[in-house]
Amino acid sequence: MNSANKNDNNPARPKKRLPFRRLLLGFACVILLCSLALLAADCRVEHFAAGLVYTDVDSVPAREYGLVPGTSRLVHGTHLNTYFFNRIRAAVELYRAGKIRKIIVSGDNGSTDYNETGDMARELIAEGVVPEDVLSDYAGFRTLDSVVRARNLFGATEITVISQRFHCERAIYLAAQNGIGAVGFEADEAAPQSVRIRLAVREAFARVLAILDAEVLNTKPHFEY
Repeated sequence: MNSANKNDNNPARPKKRLPFRRLLLGFACVILLCSLALLAADCRVEHFAAGLVYTDVDSVPAREYGLVPGTSRLVHGTHLNTYFFNRIRAAVELYRAGKIRKIIVSGDNGSTDYNETGDMARELIAEGVVPEDVLSDYAGFRTLDSVVRARNLFGATEITVISQRFHCERAIYLAAQNGIGAVGFEADEAAPQSVRIRLAVREAFARVLAILDAEVLNTKPHFEY
């Protein structure tokens, strides 16, 4: 029997597999890089927002415009969203104290049955805000959009962002990157622990995206005007 036939009869050798330790090391490196990116993004946003988020009405510098970023009035279409109503209360508090004169409500109006902007405007007016002092932006699809369009639509080069602290900080960072002077007023973050944890995780990745948008991709609002 010749050598060719011998080779034909030999079972195929198994392919050399990547050792488990190398796979584990690669996975650990990915986790480490992601963790460093999240930490760096958080530190950068915190740096820009340091000392600019207020909790006391009397300490907030007076500005012409307050900006309330959108969130849904209802959770899952059934339960009242405390984040929504706490932002409204905080905005009314600043307005009554004379710390803001106009309130920009900026949210998603993506469908006929979902209108963050309209819901916020109605709540503010119901709380006694003069209708002419409520300015509506129906294309605030993201925080970046809301901040930049406040300047583009209404000429607001200085704003007071009214939202929960984590959101205020990111909005202040985005405002600074777009030449807008911003401070924040912290709305209450009363929510179950499970909700706060979920939002904290979401916010960590949102900060990475904010930095990519502002400093790498130069992302513009979906509609600039």
